Amino acid sequence: MSAKPLRQARELLLKEYRGVLSTHSKSMPGFPFGSVVPYCLDADGNPLILISRIAQHTHNLQKDPKCSLLVGERGAEDVQAVGRLTVLAQARQLEDPAAIEVAAQRYYRYFPDSANYHSAHDFDFWVLEPVRHRYIGGFGAIHWLDEVTLANPFVGQAETGMVEHMNADHAKAIAHYVELAALPAQEPAQLAGVDSEGMHLRIGQALYWLPFEKPCNTPLEVRQALVSLAHAQAWPTVGQVEA
Repeated sequence: MSAKPLRQARELLLKEYRGVLSTHSKSMPGFPFGSVVPYCLDADGNPLILISRIAQHTHNLQKDPKCSLLVGERGAEDVQAVGRLTVLAQARQLEDPAAIEVAAQRYYRYFPDSANYHSAHDFDFWVLEPVRHRYIGGFGAIHWLDEVTLANPFVGQAETGMVEHMNADHAKAIAHYVELAALPAQEPAQLAGVDSEGMHLRIGQALYWLPFEKPCNTPLEVRQALVSLAHAQAWPTVGQVEA
């Protein structure tokens, strides 16, 4: 298997931040039940969701954790000509307090409003642990993939430190990234997250993933990449990231 479909599938998961969660209906046995959920990726590179205990899809997962998450490229005029990914997964509710704390810290940066209703209502974090992926990159580009996810070496204190430092001290650099990537600039952007292959910027309620020129495996390499981009005149050509 070429590394290209694996990379494209993973980048689609990173670029998007919402999908259709399909579960096995508890009240209508035999029928799939679809609902829209926002997500970010956890430390292992798996989709992380925050869902209400009273929601139908939560009841469904409690009875049968087998599910799928369908993610497609946003804003496509012809949905059959662009990439889409189905993640077949086993859903698992996070119960360990330390794991919940790490998940909440990252998820709240991506979806700040969730902190309010999470504390006021009965919501829980669930992780979708992939069993297999079905990636379609356009007409004729169809692949079953088994190893799409890539662990994020920065999730936790390292990522939090980088994000807080950039947002507090380097607003001009972040604004430059927005300009380089030709992103909407109706309000100031915030750095939401960093992974080995790129970074997420949040502008209002929208999230945008921007790739690094090459993979970064240490905080120092991330810093060097961010400094380089702060002085760039155009977004660099991204190298082929091996899966």
